[in-house]
Amino acid sequence: MTADTIIRPATKDDCALIVQFIKELAIYEKLEHEAKATSNDIETALFASNPKAFCAIAEVGGKPAGFALCFYNFSTFVGKAGIYLEDLFVRPEFRGNGIGKKFFQYLAQRALEENCGRVEFSVLDWNTPSIEFYKALGAKAMDEWTVYRLEGQAIADVAQAQKKAA
Repeated sequence: MTADTIIRPATKDDCALIVQFIKELAIYEKLEHEAKATSNDIETALFASNPKAFCAIAEVGGKPAGFALCFYNFSTFVGKAGIYLEDLFVRPEFRGNGIGKKFFQYLAQRALEENCGRVEFSVLDWNTPSIEFYKALGAKAMDEWTVYRLEGQAIADVAQAQKKAA
């Protein structure tokens, strides 16, 4: 890791950069068609009066190198909030310099300071470099869990069914 690497909280001025990082991540994950977030979406999520997420930016020598975007979840079993790492991305030219580890140190410190019980994240099953990195950090795969998702029309359909039932 280069000595001039910093991890800092994102600011409103970073919204366009965060969208660019999201697009670069989507290309890497072969999900470019799903990346629809705009700068306004990111600004609202991160900086509205009731923010839904938070973000950190990595810089190397003042150049943007990556981002980590998170939100809080809650564990009823632990009885504490947790940090869910939605996206972590380091630009290819900066990889292998310890930036990912520095992001996790930043998040772990925040989790400790805020008395969070967990830091959780998902990884695509084909992303071997990331899986190996997470294992090296001491992360455990939750193989017995399957992620499900409602989105778009499915959300509208469920909400509409609730209105009809009421």
